[in-house]
Amino acid sequence: EVQLVESGGGLVQPGGSLRLSCAASGFVFSTYAMSWVRQAPGKDLEWVSVIASMGGTVYADSVKGRFTISRDNTKNMLYLQMNMLKTEDTAMYYCTKLPGSGWLGYVSGSWPRGQGTQVTVSS
Repeated sequence: EVQLVESGGGLVQPGGSLRLSCAASGFVFSTYAMSWVRQAPGKDLEWVSVIASMGGTVYADSVKGRFTISRDNTKNMLYLQMNMLKTEDTAMYYCTKLPGSGWLGYVSGSWPRGQGTQVTVSS
């Protein structure tokens, strides 16, 4: 059974930083692409970033240059380093497992994801 557990969220001031983590189990982590998605209250699920099984990365324009996705296949861990946070980054953040090793160009709400970790950016 796929299990994904996010952590690292919290309250931070604009311009601050947070590092999110996602612990994965129940599948061969190193062979799948992984993604971060987020959902703000009243809004649709928004794709943030993806990292392929071989390490290639893609970012949404809204976070490019501020966020960095990474993975540690020896620990089955996914990370999201978030810098220069803005109030519009406030959302529940989820890690999600893609169905294959690479980026498909979209994210589906039906793919496995964890319970989420809340990020609130406010002064």
